[in-house]
Amino acid sequence: MLDTKLDPIPSARPIIGDAEIEAAVRVLRSGMVVQGPEVAAFEQEFSALVDGRECVAVNSGTSALQLSLMALGIGPGDEVIVPSFSFAATANVVRLVGATPVFVDIEPGTFCVDPAAVAAAVTPRTGGIIPVHLYGHPAAMDRLIPIAERHGLAIVEDAAQAHAATLHGTPVGAFGVVGCFSFYPTKNMHSLEGGMITTADPKLARTLRLLRNQGMEQRYANEIVGANMRLTDVAAAIGRVQLGRLAEWTEQRQANAKFLDSHITGMVTPPVADGARHVYHQYTVRVRGSRDAAQAVLAEHRIGNAVYYPTPIHRLTPFLVDGKPGPWDLPETERAAAEVISLPIFPSLTPAELERIAHAANVAGGTA
Repeated sequence: MLDTKLDPIPSARPIIGDAEIEAAVRVLRSGMVVQGPEVAAFEQEFSALVDGRECVAVNSGTSALQLSLMALGIGPGDEVIVPSFSFAATANVVRLVGATPVFVDIEPGTFCVDPAAVAAAVTPRTGGIIPVHLYGHPAAMDRLIPIAERHGLAIVEDAAQAHAATLHGTPVGAFGVVGCFSFYPTKNMHSLEGGMITTADPKLARTLRLLRNQGMEQRYANEIVGANMRLTDVAAAIGRVQLGRLAEWTEQRQANAKFLDSHITGMVTPPVADGARHVYHQYTVRVRGSRDAAQAVLAEHRIGNAVYYPTPIHRLTPFLVDGKPGPWDLPETERAAAEVISLPIFPSLTPAELERIAHAANVAGGTA
């Protein structure tokens, strides 16, 4: 019999400890709460994670993507190639700058954009590519960069889920013209809310700083039309605490994934591409049978789980064409959307909880 007294294991467990609280209180007491020394220090410290690139802190990962497209001059008349198997923000930002998202398929193993599909989607109107390092696995940047270089396209990395992931030793956020990170509470590190843009181009970095702050570097000396997408010093202080523990938490996520890999037999566990360092923002499996039935079993065992993403972006209402999905042939995207389940992987899982997750997954998969 299933022990109904067992505590539920949530799908995610954000960490907000005493150090984060103390950092926030310290900044609040200082009176320097917006775009001050904590933001500058956070940017400098985060730079070490992306091979020394310049970093520009903003108020969300979505803002990071939108400002990047704005700074690159991508807008009406341009197309931007994006995966449909992602969070809607990846395509929302393309629309927000007036450009057109062009949806392409993913590779079945990594769930990341398929470079062959990207190459086939390039047209004279293509201005950029947004590869998503989905679930913490790096996209195939070694195959995407030659495509971008051949056609003169800007790569904007969506690294919202992939802090400290690498491919052949290069960290995500250090491949494209810009890289964009999110610090939402469920991410591998957070600042309650926030984002970071990384770039090796000092001129582009300055433009991004102008854009986030109403187009001005000096107060009331507006140089361009900008927005208010600044990060607060309270958020930056929390982010600095979290950044200091990111390496430890990443190792624990990887250890948790290794345990689940070796104990789950009833579902298809996530593979890792050669040369890739997966940081497991999500531990995403494929079910072989009914996903609804599998989720019901997991719920009976009080194992939190989620589906990222049940509806591909091209099927969401804002992206329909005359009320129907556009002319996209995305079989791997459709298959993934129908099969995936993300299981708990957060670093504070106990050995007993990992055992419970693996057992429940095997029962759900019919192999226990």
